[in-house]
Amino acid sequence: MLANYHTHTSRCGHARGEDREYVESAIANGIKVLGISDHCPWDYGNDYVSQIRMRPCEIEGYFRSFTDLKKEYASDIKIYIGFEAEYIPELIEAQDKLLADYPVDYMIMGQHFNHIEYESEYMGVPTSDEGILVDYVDHIIEGMESGRYRYLAHPDLLNFTGSNELYEQHYTRLCEYLKSKDIPLEINLLGLAIGKHYPSERFFNIAKKVGNKAIIGCDAHAPQYLCDKDEIESGFRFAEKFGLEIVEKLDGLD
Repeated sequence: MLANYHTHTSRCGHARGEDREYVESAIANGIKVLGISDHCPWDYGNDYVSQIRMRPCEIEGYFRSFTDLKKEYASDIKIYIGFEAEYIPELIEAQDKLLADYPVDYMIMGQHFNHIEYESEYMGVPTSDEGILVDYVDHIIEGMESGRYRYLAHPDLLNFTGSNELYEQHYTRLCEYLKSKDIPLEINLLGLAIGKHYPSERFFNIAKKVGNKAIIGCDAHAPQYLCDKDEIESGFRFAEKFGLEIVEKLDGLD
């Protein structure tokens, strides 16, 4: 595996391990490019504290730690510092102000919620509501149009249990849009490893028909996920099964 851009840290509250351990684990597995993309904080404008993402007060330490590690291990690995974030239009301006003074290398989209976290259902909860599916696809397309995000993490996170016709209709629309913009779909190794509903064969059959490209994402919530060769190999086999071209490295980050 040449590169992984989907890596979390303990700051999000549901990952574990020290920052240095993630870097050393990646190096041990021969990864040449490591993107750190913990769950991006939001400025909610009130006293709400998310339990699934870093807090605004942790941003400084996040960049300081990985900037130091980037220098220390420069001869062994290339490190980029970024975030995984939802596209929530009503919070974008505040997020931009929050991050304005930091050298964010990149962002990936992980649309866990369609709206503000405490006002929205988590997208992984099974639903047969077409409105939620439409909202999910619309938000992703609008977010990608903004140019903020390099790719879509776990694109099939929304666990739509409604009719196959609606599933095909709206996810085809998403896949066709992403293909038109040459944006890869993530094959999420964490989902494969622990048996989540994604990556979904139902979804990737659509990606196969459309002809999308794919990128392998460890979605590492612990250092060992960066050196699990069996799981990484399973991701490449999954891509091969659906005939998807693999994007091994994102261009334009340097």
